[in-house]
Amino acid sequence: MHPSTPLLELRAASKRFVKKADAAARLAGLLGAPPRAQTVHAVDAVSLAVRSGEVVGLVGESGCGKSTLGRLAAGLHGLSEGERWWQGENTAALAQRLPRADYRRHMLGIQMVFQDPYASLNPRLRVQQIVGEAPLAHGLVDAGQQQELVAGLLRRVGLDPQLMRRYPHQFSGGQRARIGIARALAVRPRLLICDEAVAALDVSIQAQVINLFMQLREELRLTYLFISHDLGVVRHISDRVLVMYLGRVVESAPAEALFEAPLHPYTQGLLAEAPTLEVRRKRFVAIRGEIPSPMNPPRGCHFHPRCTQALPRCAEEAPLLAPAGGDRWVACHRIDTQALDGAASYKTRSGGVKNLQGAVTGLC
Repeated sequence: MHPSTPLLELRAASKRFVKKADAAARLAGLLGAPPRAQTVHAVDAVSLAVRSGEVVGLVGESGCGKSTLGRLAAGLHGLSEGERWWQGENTAALAQRLPRADYRRHMLGIQMVFQDPYASLNPRLRVQQIVGEAPLAHGLVDAGQQQELVAGLLRRVGLDPQLMRRYPHQFSGGQRARIGIARALAVRPRLLICDEAVAALDVSIQAQVINLFMQLREELRLTYLFISHDLGVVRHISDRVLVMYLGRVVESAPAEALFEAPLHPYTQGLLAEAPTLEVRRKRFVAIRGEIPSPMNPPRGCHFHPRCTQALPRCAEEAPLLAPAGGDRWVACHRIDTQALDGAASYKTRSGGVKNLQGAVTGLC
């Protein structure tokens, strides 16, 4: 793979979930109303590239499609449209060319750490089986090496290897999160997709797990796609941040540039109300309106019904991600000199914590 080739790339990736008409809808059809399948437009023509060694943060409101996008990247969901590339190769073409076992072994380089450490571990298996099952099944180790492998992985994530005979219910939430990380590391991945991996943990435990992620990055040269609704955590851990709204990426920028001077009106609204450690009285003003239904997204720019800066064309024409200088990309019809001036004025009045103690108290 050429050094400039992204490790993982999605090209115009879309995902739609279709719910077929239920019995009530079919009955209505018999009475003259045609039954209609319900379609959720979870991800809409999203392109992203994750370069080797970097941490890409993915943020947005609940229901914006960021978890679905992470599962598309991991291969847990199939694409409705678009392409997925891994290490410079189209995975669809690769799946046709390679035997199934070889393809699955090749794709072990992408692993996922899930949000809920309680639900993501099989309660019927001991930790030794949970962590050591995948490398044994894929032939990375034999049965005689499994225990030694699991012991080393548990030590790496900060757990006592003697606990490998226990079941998941015998651990705390933070310990289960570490077991989930050890399971992901067991097959020697290059990319970890972390889907709200610290959201279910207490604040103090969040800080410990985030520091573990950063330590593993240095030791194992890992690459991360870090999905979170917590802006403080994303700012602390990420090199580059993508902001997602209703299935589309609306802004992409280096982390410091985005947090210091956001360009898209949605990003500005998110950051304006993020909690900080500044001691001052502040009236909370939420972004107006409700996020539209992904079953019936608005025409044009999905954000225009809630945007105070919307133009007439915003209701008809969907903006494309366009370069805005300095490795920044924005999908907004108003990104011009006026918008850039607005970002500069935002920078002068915005604040933000840069230490981990404040980072773990970000937007919820």
